[in-house]
Amino acid sequence: MTTKPAETLNDLSERYEAFQAMKLKLDMTRGKPAGEQLDLADGLFETVTSRDFKALDGTDSRNYGGLEGLPECRQLFADYFGVKPSEVLIGGNSSLQLMFDTLVRAHVFGVPGGDRPWSAYAHEGKKVRWLCPAPGYDRHFAITQHLGYELVIVPMTGRGPDMDVVERLVADDPTVKGIWIVPKYSNPTGESVSAENVKRLAEMRTAASDFRIIWDDAYAVHHLGDVHDEVPNLLDACQSAGNPNRVLVFGSTSKISHAGAGLAAMAANEANIAWTKQHAGKQTIGPDKVNQLRHVRFFKDLAGIHAHMQRHAAIMKPKFDAVLAVLEEELGGTGLATWTRPNGGYFISLDTHPGHAKNVVKLAAEAGVKLTEAGATFPYGKDPEDRNIRLAPSFPGLLEIEVATRVVATCVKLSAARG
Repeated sequence: MTTKPAETLNDLSERYEAFQAMKLKLDMTRGKPAGEQLDLADGLFETVTSRDFKALDGTDSRNYGGLEGLPECRQLFADYFGVKPSEVLIGGNSSLQLMFDTLVRAHVFGVPGGDRPWSAYAHEGKKVRWLCPAPGYDRHFAITQHLGYELVIVPMTGRGPDMDVVERLVADDPTVKGIWIVPKYSNPTGESVSAENVKRLAEMRTAASDFRIIWDDAYAVHHLGDVHDEVPNLLDACQSAGNPNRVLVFGSTSKISHAGAGLAAMAANEANIAWTKQHAGKQTIGPDKVNQLRHVRFFKDLAGIHAHMQRHAAIMKPKFDAVLAVLEEELGGTGLATWTRPNGGYFISLDTHPGHAKNVVKLAAEAGVKLTEAGATFPYGKDPEDRNIRLAPSFPGLLEIEVATRVVATCVKLSAARG
């Protein structure tokens, strides 16, 4: 790669001031679907009428009950996760809520295979420790921080979390109770867990008999093109390794159908499903089965979901391509930054030189481009090297994306030039 001539500080300052004069109001803070993506699923509203509200088994979807979900909806998510219907429980619209509830139940009541609630450690003057692969998802970290757990950074490797670090941390410390993992197209790096690392996660020795992997398969079908990352089934791997309780899988249609009115689901072995139902039964009489029926009738089967996601990709890929093209044009060969080129998901991860991410985000905001707060992709909101920035191309229009990325690239160069 040829090295580009450096722009002078004066050149960069003039360019930056020109962006400020445009009085931009562009937002790349979160991975929200664009309106045209939401429009793709508006047919949901036409699938259930007042004359046709019964499930295949005769269940009146308007009534109470059905804690685990309609049979046809469990089958749809079983195909989605690659498990048996008996290993699936359908929740409301938010997988984040399912994860929160699951960890609160573990904290208060303990989990199958454990000898006490996780809250008991506080009475012994100890803290539960939780492994947080980073850069990662800020809302994951917020849940375990909210519960008072000590968050432990695990580096990402391009193939998932650094398993040498994970295996060392879990081997001898029973207070290490779990790990967050987004297995495919991780937020924000876009990387996927390798087959070797899936095997190591399933087989590793843990000092805690009740260790849990929260496997947030948020982007399982969110491919951008014809190249798809493939991740082996961790639930199968854990069962084969003799650790059937270890993994809890979560997913939703939040970025497939309607972000605020989709479906969430959990997959786990039958012991964990029974445990979840035991506690959820005290919390609710049943989820929204009308919405479950809508989704089953709209998508019909897994093939229907895949076909639908190709339409999403047609909207998303040009935006990702635009970001990558501008980054390469502006920063390629400068040595000032590196960035990911994911095959799917919702984010591009940009790394500046150490010590510059916060300043870049600040400069971008002052030029009218809002980015996710620097540090948000690390536990406690603190990036040890102050270098990671999450770019979210999904929500703005294509032209806005190009302008916003050019502003960000200019801010990266300006911050470096100022030293």
